[in-house]
Amino acid sequence: MRKIYLFDTTLRDGEQSPGVNLNAQEKVEVALQLERMGIDRIEAGFPAASPGDLAAVNAVARAIKNASVIGLSRSREQDIEAAREALIGAQDPCLHLFLATSPIHRQYKLRMDKQQVLETAEAAIRYAKKYFSKIEFSPEDAGRTELDFLCEVTAMAIRAGATVVNIPDTVGYMTPSEFGNIFKTLKEQVPGIEKIQLSAHCHDDLGMATANSLAAILNGADQIEGTINGIGERAGNTALEEVVMALETRAEFFQAKTGVVLSEIYRTSTLVSKMTGMPVPGNKAIVGANAFAHESGIHQDGMLKEKTTYEIISPETIGLKTKLPIGKLSGRNAFRERLNELGYHLNDEQINEAFAKFKVLADRKKQVYDEDLRALVEEKLVGVQESYKLDYMQVLYGNQAIPTATIRLLKVDGESIEEVATGNGSVDALYKAIDKATNEQVELEDYSIKSVTQGTDALGEVHVVMRQNGHVVTGRGISTDILEASAKAYVEALNRVIERRTAPVASKADKTSV
Repeated sequence: MRKIYLFDTTLRDGEQSPGVNLNAQEKVEVALQLERMGIDRIEAGFPAASPGDLAAVNAVARAIKNASVIGLSRSREQDIEAAREALIGAQDPCLHLFLATSPIHRQYKLRMDKQQVLETAEAAIRYAKKYFSKIEFSPEDAGRTELDFLCEVTAMAIRAGATVVNIPDTVGYMTPSEFGNIFKTLKEQVPGIEKIQLSAHCHDDLGMATANSLAAILNGADQIEGTINGIGERAGNTALEEVVMALETRAEFFQAKTGVVLSEIYRTSTLVSKMTGMPVPGNKAIVGANAFAHESGIHQDGMLKEKTTYEIISPETIGLKTKLPIGKLSGRNAFRERLNELGYHLNDEQINEAFAKFKVLADRKKQVYDEDLRALVEEKLVGVQESYKLDYMQVLYGNQAIPTATIRLLKVDGESIEEVATGNGSVDALYKAIDKATNEQVELEDYSIKSVTQGTDALGEVHVVMRQNGHVVTGRGISTDILEASAKAYVEALNRVIERRTAPVASKADKTSV
């Protein structure tokens, strides 16, 4: 079977999802997990967008040893220079150049004719060849580009020295038959096409990103680009886990495979969800909470007789293992062993900190499940710079009383601040008290709660999205008490607001989507 390479853009295109802003530490943590999962190429960011993006890409480049690290660049010399600086220290650096080619982009965005587009792109590729042996070129909005011109652009990129030519369906406009035909035509008509790899980058605006990507594979694509959980601009990108498991499950049909460690899929999905603050929908293919649930009596009967009647993928395949829970009598060694089995290899100091949290949790609930442990460890896997820390909270509530919250926050210098506030509900009162204590003016855009596991004593996970002066950030908190989780999430988001303000990064408007 032929090898299909995976190009992950979670840290670049995925980060452009509304409300998602990953700092350098968080990008490194996600990149290391992508490396463990077996991703071939990791697009770490857009270095020219801001000094913060450049530094984050460089941090990823220095941390990753077994995957190619990629920086995005417009077809401009200053962008190429920024990417060159960002990728210093990378074991296997690659530059991702792009320039729009469709009629609508040529006329309204670039104000260039076809010849100018060809000349600009060729000059950029040739300039980049001075610094990079691996160059991917993307004709942005390729799906809406005239097919004969797309062949011309691809031939030019090959002559100029590109090693990969990516065909992006930038606005998710294509159907599988149309998109597949592009690859078939390029394979048949472009001279020297055998010298390079063809890649597919699909968006999900019409819900066809995965189908289009698979159609590209059937018609000769060597590489698929996408994100974990399908996050990204607008409706998102191709969900890589869907492509991987489609090739795995229907290997006899596609006659192609990836190098992914399948048992790392679920952990990668949960890590990206927690880092970005974007919950995975329950009915999401492969990694959703209901992906392996069977409610119908007929289905349940079939499953009891033979699992394959209604289950084409085993949950264990993607690393979703159900084990007996552990409790407060479990020792440190058993705790460490369970974390190792879940893929968390912590040092002694981290184990001690996590074990202390586990004991507190075990005192609050009878049984601690694997999902509880994942949430516990990943809560502070990489942290935001803490300007404030929640020290104490109390909420008074009755259905005929005014909700009142008292909170005490600790500042980094050790000073404590205590405030009281009322609100139209317990969470509203808590958040108003925190606002008074921090003196921050923010707008809460979203608030969501989900249960980590089952039962009335389950851990609750709260996600908040807040905005301040155009910057949108997320916060996450977990606790068996939903009000405590709410306060933790809000304080974490405020810390991110302060961190962004003191170390500004590029706004989403400064970034771009291929």
